Amino acid sequence: MKFLPLFLVVLLAGCSQAPKATTAARQEAAIEANRRGEAYVRHGELENAARSYREALRLSQSLEDPEGIAANAINLSIVRQRQGRFADARAALSAVMAQGNLRFSPVRLTEAALRHALLDLDERKFSAAEDWVAKASGHCGERCPLTGAIHNVRAQLALQAGRLDAAAASARAAQDASRSAGDRAELANALRILGITALRHGDAAAARAQLEQALALDREIGAPRKIAFDLLALGRAAALAGERDAARAYYGRALAVSEADRDAVAAAEARLLLEAVDKAATGK
Repeated sequence: MKFLPLFLVVLLAGCSQAPKATTAARQEAAIEANRRGEAYVRHGELENAARSYREALRLSQSLEDPEGIAANAINLSIVRQRQGRFADARAALSAVMAQGNLRFSPVRLTEAALRHALLDLDERKFSAAEDWVAKASGHCGERCPLTGAIHNVRAQLALQAGRLDAAAASARAAQDASRSAGDRAELANALRILGITALRHGDAAAARAQLEQALALDREIGAPRKIAFDLLALGRAAALAGERDAARAYYGRALAVSEADRDAVAAAEARLLLEAVDKAATGK
């Protein structure tokens, strides 16, 4: 089996029994450290999660286990990005991208390239992000399970550049690819981008239709941060439609979810939007 990304239980393939005190014990320790990281992420304890993923990465490196190295490096990078520690997030990925002596699978190389693209996107380094998306596409090849993710990152880049038609086209491509692959997380991401694109076009009804589908999927998956983002976008759709009370209710729900998830970024955005609604209501 494979190490799985964040929010999924992680197991490793079995290894030879001897020498049990070294290989098997270290592999089991890596599994346990990864599980601790996943649990800490669920509870919003990001520094503890980073510490656990770093330990799992170290143990995987000591065994030259490419699958374990890639999974834990990617998870560590995700946690560091959520903390706003972009240099550390990039450094974590070097365990995959700068290790020519190990053979990583095309899927793991694609994941690592996409993480680089998302880091650059967060820091508004759009040209660099485009380069990483191109590298991800090169690693992915045909019949790649990450095609939907690649299209979604392209959609985000187009959205940031104000190219709404291109963003919608890439999101629809992601939607099709994700449905074919059975990837509900990327399908939800595609629907959210389509909803945001509709918002930018001023179409509140179309935005709400897409965002409600995204919210339903994110609830099924159990992704609190994405649920908060869906609710914030639904609040904006309600505000665009002139439904101030509904907007406030969505923002309040987003705040409750993000606070429960210990997500300071989403919580801060929800508070700002709530304040804006209240000021508009009082005319201040």
